[in-house]
Amino acid sequence: MSVWPVLLPADPRSFAAPSRCLTRHLHLRCRADFGARALRGTAAFTARAERGALRCLVLDTKDLQVFKVTVNGQDAKFVFGEKHSFKGTPLEITLPFELSRGQEAIVEISFESSPKSSALQWFTPEQTSGKKHPFLFSQCQATHCRAIFPCQDTPAVKLTYYAEISVPKELVALMSANRDGEMPDPEDSSRKIYCFSQNVPIPCYLIALVVGALESRKIGPRTLVWAEKELVDKSAYEFAEAEAMLKTAEDLAGPYVWGQYDLLVLPPSFPYGGMENPCLTFVTPTLLAGDRSLSNVIAHEISHSWTGNLVTNKTWEHFWLNEGHTVYLERRIGGQLFGEQFRHFQALGGWRELQNTINTLGDKNPVSNLVPNLSEVDPDVAYSSVPYEKGFALLFYLEQLLGGPDVFIGFLKAYIQQFAYKSIVTEDWKKFLYSYFKDKVDVLDKVDWNSWFHAPGMPPVKPTDLGSFSSADLKEMSSHQLIEFLALLLLEAPLPVSHVQRMQQVYDFNAINNSEIRFRWLRLCIKSKWEEAIPLALKMATDQGRLKFTRPLFRDLYGFDKCRDLAVKTFLEHRASMHPVTSMLVGKDLKQDQ
Repeated sequence: MSVWPVLLPADPRSFAAPSRCLTRHLHLRCRADFGARALRGTAAFTARAERGALRCLVLDTKDLQVFKVTVNGQDAKFVFGEKHSFKGTPLEITLPFELSRGQEAIVEISFESSPKSSALQWFTPEQTSGKKHPFLFSQCQATHCRAIFPCQDTPAVKLTYYAEISVPKELVALMSANRDGEMPDPEDSSRKIYCFSQNVPIPCYLIALVVGALESRKIGPRTLVWAEKELVDKSAYEFAEAEAMLKTAEDLAGPYVWGQYDLLVLPPSFPYGGMENPCLTFVTPTLLAGDRSLSNVIAHEISHSWTGNLVTNKTWEHFWLNEGHTVYLERRIGGQLFGEQFRHFQALGGWRELQNTINTLGDKNPVSNLVPNLSEVDPDVAYSSVPYEKGFALLFYLEQLLGGPDVFIGFLKAYIQQFAYKSIVTEDWKKFLYSYFKDKVDVLDKVDWNSWFHAPGMPPVKPTDLGSFSSADLKEMSSHQLIEFLALLLLEAPLPVSHVQRMQQVYDFNAINNSEIRFRWLRLCIKSKWEEAIPLALKMATDQGRLKFTRPLFRDLYGFDKCRDLAVKTFLEHRASMHPVTSMLVGKDLKQDQ
C-alpha cells in the first residue's frame, strides 16, 4: 500500500507542487570540491505524476547553478523563476513528453552548489581539531536542502535515496543513511567514492553529508561514534549509554526501523545541540562534559527516530508534532533510566526554559503560538524552544488528564504506528487522540484547544507535577540540579556584582566545563554587569557556535554598555568562520545585518 497521500497541501515555504508531481526516490552522485567550496554532480529523481497530462515539474533551489536536465535520458527545457528573499528560486522543468497519472519518469539534473550555500559549512584545516585536513558538514533543516541540489524541499514529501560521494582519499564521507561500501574514484586516483543507501522514505531536510578526517569507535551493537581523532575516545566514553537509550526508546515507542544508529561529533561551530539525521545523529562538542551529564540530548535525538523522522510534520507550522513529542519521549527515557523524579525535574526545567523564551519573544508574539502562522516567515528566524516546551507541556498535561504515564504511552505507540512513514498536521494528531481515547471524550472536550494551539504566550494550564524541589547545598547537587538552580536565578532581577563574585569564590563556577552550567553562569555574570566575566563570555560565544548558547551570550554582551562595542567587534572578527544561520541571526541581534 502506498504511504503517500495523493493530494498534499501546499507548503508556504516551498515552490514545489507535490499534489501534481511527487519525487519518490533520489540517486545522488556528487564530488566534494574543497578548493571551490562546492558540491557538483547529478541528482536523479524518480518522479510520479499525481495528475493526468503532466508537462511540468517545479523544484526548490537556492544559490545553485543548473547545467542540464534530462527526463528519461531526453534533454528537457528548464528556467529559473523569480528569486525570493529566503525561499530561494523555483526551477521550472518542462517535460519533453506528457506523463499520465501514476506514470513515473527519471528526472536527472546536473548542478553545482555555491560557496555561500546556507546548507554547507566548509572548514580550512586550521579550523579543525587536527589542523591537517579540511572538513565539510551540511545542515538542511528547515529549508536548506535546496541550497545543495534542486529538490521538493518540503517535509510533506518523503523519498528514499542512494548516493555516491567522491572525496579526497585521505578523508571519510558519511551520510544520513546506511554505509554501502567504498571504491577508488575511476576518474581521479587521488579520490575515493563512498556509497550510501537510505531505504526508509525521509523528507529532504534529513538528507545530510559530512566529509572529514574522521575515526570511529564501536560503542554498541548498532552504534559507532565518529569524530576527529582528537575527540573520538572522549566521545566514545560520553555516549556509552546510547544502546541503553535505544532499547528503552524501543520499549516505549516500538521497533527501531533505521538499522544503524551512529553518532557524529562535529566541530564547535555546529549551531544546534544535535540534529537527528537518520542513522547518523550530528551532535555538538559542547556535550562532552566528561561525566555523561548532558546525554539527554542523545536521548532527544534517538527519540526523533520515531517522532520527526518516522512521523513528520507536514509543514513547519506543525513543528511541535516533531519536537513536543520528541521532548516527551526523551524525558520518558530519562525517567526509565534515572527514575521518575528525574523526569519531573527535567519537566520543571523545561517550563522555566519556556518562561525565559516567552519573556524574550514577548507574550503577545504570534511566533509563541504552538501552531504559528509562518506563511512569510523564515523558519530559522521563528525557531525557539516554544514547539519543544509548549508542545511537551501539552502532552504532559494530557498524560495527567487521561490516566498517567502508562496509559499515555499506549496512545503514543499507537500514534506512531498509525502515522509511520507519513507527514501530518495537528488536526490529524487531534483526530487520532479523540479516536484513541473515545471513552474519555468528555475529558478531552474540557481542554482549551484553541488557547493551547492558537494563543501566544505561556500555556493556559500548568501541568500539576511541576512542583518545586528542595535546594540542598550546591555541593550536593547533580549537574541537572545546578543547571536548574542557575536557570531560576536567571529569571530573577540581576544579582549585585558582590553576590556573583562571592559565588565564584565559594563554588568556582569558572572551573566547570559542563556547557549548560557554564552558559547559565556566564549569563548570570553578564546580567549582573561583572566585567571580569566579559572575556569568558566572549570566548564561549565564539569557541562554539551552538545557537542556544551563542545567541543569548552575544545578546547579553550587547546589552551590557561596557562591552557592546567589544561584542560587535568580536562578532565581526569571527563572522566568517560562523555557520551561515548563526551569522545571520547573531548579526540581526547585534544590528549588523549585512
